[in-house]
Amino acid sequence: KVLIDVPRPDLAEELSQSETKIRVLQDTLQQVLDRREEERQSRQLLELYLEALKTEDSILSKVAEPHAAPRKEMDVVDTGTSSTDSSATTALSNQVLAALKEKPAPELCLDSQDLELVQKEEAAALASALGWDEQKAGAVQAACEQELSRRLRQVQALRSLRSAAKAKKALP
Repeated sequence: KVLIDVPRPDLAEELSQSETKIRVLQDTLQQVLDRREEERQSRQLLELYLEALKTEDSILSKVAEPHAAPRKEMDVVDTGTSSTDSSATTALSNQVLAALKEKPAPELCLDSQDLELVQKEEAAALASALGWDEQKAGAVQAACEQELSRRLRQVQALRSLRSAAKAKKALP
């Protein structure tokens, strides 16, 4: 990069070469940098594709599970119904509540279905179940919502890539 940025006359003088050779050298170096950047971007896209594929497989396996069977570790908390007490009932599993309490970034530890449950939970109920204030519970809910949104965008990107791949295969 430094050699590309050096003015040609200065570099030609320093290397005792003609400006034409320096131009060819700088052009070649620029092509190498461009190729490396394309390779880096391709690797990132491939990693994103593989991550989206894993996420989609995870989501599909969750969807394939029978919905009729309730989760075994359901925990329902009821703190009352008066307006001075924050009325809170939550149907989040003990495992989800433990992850929310103990993990520094629980949204990364939960599957998409659990993220959805946390997102849909009332902030007051979640705060009560976790023993937190509503602001902290709301912040965790927002983080869960952002992670779920990110995962859904990855699935959409994967579907888009698959559609593009199918369209490309269909071309003669």
